[in-house]
Amino acid sequence: MIELEGVSGLVDPIVIAAFEGWNDAADAASSTVDHLMTVWNARVVGTIDPEDYYDFQVNRPSVGVDDNGHRRVSWPSTQIAIASPPTLDRDIILVRGIEPNMRWRRFCAELLAACDELGAELVVTLGALLADTPHTRPIPVTGTATEAELVDRLKLEESTYEGPTGIVGVFQDACVQLDIPAVSYWAAVPHYVAQPPCPKATLALLGQLEDLLEASIPLDDLPEDARAWERGVDELAEDDEDVADYVRSLEETRDTTELPEASGEAIAREFERYLKRRQDDD
Repeated sequence: MIELEGVSGLVDPIVIAAFEGWNDAADAASSTVDHLMTVWNARVVGTIDPEDYYDFQVNRPSVGVDDNGHRRVSWPSTQIAIASPPTLDRDIILVRGIEPNMRWRRFCAELLAACDELGAELVVTLGALLADTPHTRPIPVTGTATEAELVDRLKLEESTYEGPTGIVGVFQDACVQLDIPAVSYWAAVPHYVAQPPCPKATLALLGQLEDLLEASIPLDDLPEDARAWERGVDELAEDDEDVADYVRSLEETRDTTELPEASGEAIAREFERYLKRRQDDD
């Protein structure tokens, strides 16, 4: 069991979880939780014991020097942190870790038991996948939910995916088995620039979380990082005619298949986020 330290009286907490590995193209999902931990000043209250879940020849520990100058071994694991964002009237439970190598069902059960002890009312998982999408267009984000009420309220879909899954899919299924409401957001990262980071995808996931939470999230340097990332990929395409032709074909396909009303809704949502952020800043 995860031992939780110094936690009491959380207000209507929601879980936001992401895991490095197969579910995390370009580290977009785990970078989203990293960003939230920083801007919300989250504090770690529990860590899962990695001994039963990780193959240390695959996810090796690292050696470094701590604040006191002592050498320490850091083991790969999954942490639970608590944040109390000033723009929200509820607390957030952040789960950030690495996809385990073994005993996935026990891993999920242990994490969800800790979340239940903290009073979690909803679990939100984040993922990222590689897709045939152009870097010059908004990053597509798909959202699914496990309950019809959430599907209707958040304008999401029920998942129809069939095939191999990662820890995010197993974690969400564990929520279903325990009757815990769950939502999942997945960003589509251009497969021809799969190396991390992809700040544009992280920014897209944060936008979905803003819609879910109905509050703005501090973005810091992410918008400029996303613009710099896009300019860098533009330069890559300019230097390789094959890549440039491929990007143009993706753009044509995207622009042809995307419904005008869908584009209009996306613009409207982004404008609403902008106004909300301005209001919170004021």
